[in-house]
Amino acid sequence: MARRFITSCHFFLAFFLIFTLNSSSYASTLNLSISSNPSRINPILSTDSASSTISDSIFSGLFKYDKGGKVICDMAKSYELISPTRLKIKLKENILWHDGAKFTADDVIFTFNTINNPNIFTPLTSDFEKVKEIKKINNFELEVIYKEPYFKALHIWMIGILPYHILKNEKDLMSSKFNKNPIGTGMYKLSKFIPSQDIILTKNEHYYDGVPKIDTIKYKFIPDEGTSFAMLNSKKIDVDGLTPLQIDRQLKPNFYKNFDVYEKQSFAYTYLGFNLKDKKWQNKKLREAINLAIDKQEMVDILFFSHGKVCTGPFLPNTFAFNDSIKASSLDIEKSKRLLKELGFDAKNHFTFTVFTNANNPTRLNAALIMQHQLKKVNIDMKIKVLEWQAFLNTIVLPKKFDAILLGWGLALMPDARSIWHSKSDTKGGFNLVGYSNNKVDNSIELAEKTTDISTLSKIYQGIFYEIANDLPYIFLYIPNDITAISKDIKNVSNSIIGISHNQKEWIKKD
Repeated sequence: MARRFITSCHFFLAFFLIFTLNSSSYASTLNLSISSNPSRINPILSTDSASSTISDSIFSGLFKYDKGGKVICDMAKSYELISPTRLKIKLKENILWHDGAKFTADDVIFTFNTINNPNIFTPLTSDFEKVKEIKKINNFELEVIYKEPYFKALHIWMIGILPYHILKNEKDLMSSKFNKNPIGTGMYKLSKFIPSQDIILTKNEHYYDGVPKIDTIKYKFIPDEGTSFAMLNSKKIDVDGLTPLQIDRQLKPNFYKNFDVYEKQSFAYTYLGFNLKDKKWQNKKLREAINLAIDKQEMVDILFFSHGKVCTGPFLPNTFAFNDSIKASSLDIEKSKRLLKELGFDAKNHFTFTVFTNANNPTRLNAALIMQHQLKKVNIDMKIKVLEWQAFLNTIVLPKKFDAILLGWGLALMPDARSIWHSKSDTKGGFNLVGYSNNKVDNSIELAEKTTDISTLSKIYQGIFYEIANDLPYIFLYIPNDITAISKDIKNVSNSIIGISHNQKEWIKKD
């Protein structure tokens, strides 16, 4: 008989900008900024940071991370791993949707079925490929049966759950009005959303873990970084990110009287990605020539003033998947020119390509300008096209109509290579944007997914890291530090492995 593992969960942590305290005596508004319009405020369709940020405040999952990065329960009351392929989950019975309807197992099953609907284009599909079946035992208990042991058996249920009673008859979720007027179970509900204007969230009076003390979250729409910084300085924003330039050169002593500053390595990297469906990019010599001509350390020094590091591959330092044997490539102008000459390019016949990026990220634009200058030294003409985020996403990135793109990935504590690097993720709505395909990587990803031993998993993932870094489907550029300024009017803030957000339910702000 399979050994049983039973875990009961007693504490619930908000992961992004949501807060919980039983008393509502501190009526207050938390003022934040947002630089782009959310495309779809829907947890299974949120593919941009603006949409994800708002969705995470409105929707809840069955599980979340605690301050140490351990998976704990949220809307789940407890879980039982009956066998390596059978997971029983009990749900809390006191949870209401924002419209007052009761949350049940039907909502979880509906969310699973929606993610697997062939008419829904979501990168989450790959996360749930290992789920064979989900059974309803009763309204507050269900069983998930996996095709094989799965290292993300709990992690996939961190996704926000959708309301069955509202969406069961929805014909086209991709274009549904729900995506602009969402109903969730989270601590906050959407009060106002008009594109290119402020977004306002108000507290959920019936939140299952107690009414939050902070009444309102106001996201001020500020697409310009300079304007956002000016509003932070004038205390019109309570929490905002700082750039290295701002913290090193632009902060005045009075700033530290009003704000505390927290800094840690971000869970993100920036890359130059090639459209590998284009025949010219399928020649690794060309990608290697460009890689050897880019001085990444110079880029980090210019952009971040030491508040960042060179990225060497697809998984972040200090995770089990990181391969520290892979070192950053050295700048080698002569070798780059030699490779280009072998391909027929020289001082008289320049290689030319176009890189697309988004307009609301000045650091990324500056990175493009630095690369453009560096590549001229090897007779490469890199053109830059900048688009507003939604236009960039919908007309360039998702339909994959690009030569090269300059973008970044934010990653979870548990790395998952499938959504970005498996060849099957090269689909509409998938995150394999560059069309990468490597049978060895595919096989390793599939092996990793049924490996639950962390030591073995680490070896497999470090092998995946090596293969991808060697193939150069991306040129991995840099990992910035997260630098966050928080008003001293907000109390009980502390740092953790997942950042300052780990205890936001304990934050207090009195207007």
